[in-house]
Amino acid sequence: MTDTPESKPLEVRMSGRLICASSQDVETVYIHLPEHIRRTREEPGCITFDVVPTDDPMIWRVAECFRDADAFKFHQHRTRGSTWWSATANIQRDFKVTGLE
Repeated sequence: MTDTPESKPLEVRMSGRLICASSQDVETVYIHLPEHIRRTREEPGCITFDVVPTDDPMIWRVAECFRDADAFKFHQHRTRGSTWWSATANIQRDFKVTGLE
């Protein structure tokens, strides 16, 4: 049986910004981001995961895509227990999620 548009699971996408308030926040992102990216890209269901600096050195662009809601929820759960999450918990996040029903 093939997936029809009605039965195919929706990809979940998250996009937005990570907004640093200080040079210390920026340093924290640089220190912890490589491992966070590596671990996320290894997750089952991760299609793309990019966090890149913008022209403003205090703001990072975030773009994520996961195969389905379960993969996205796994990622959210895993990150809450990670070094990345604890190190960056006070950095402002401005994200929009699509594909969750």
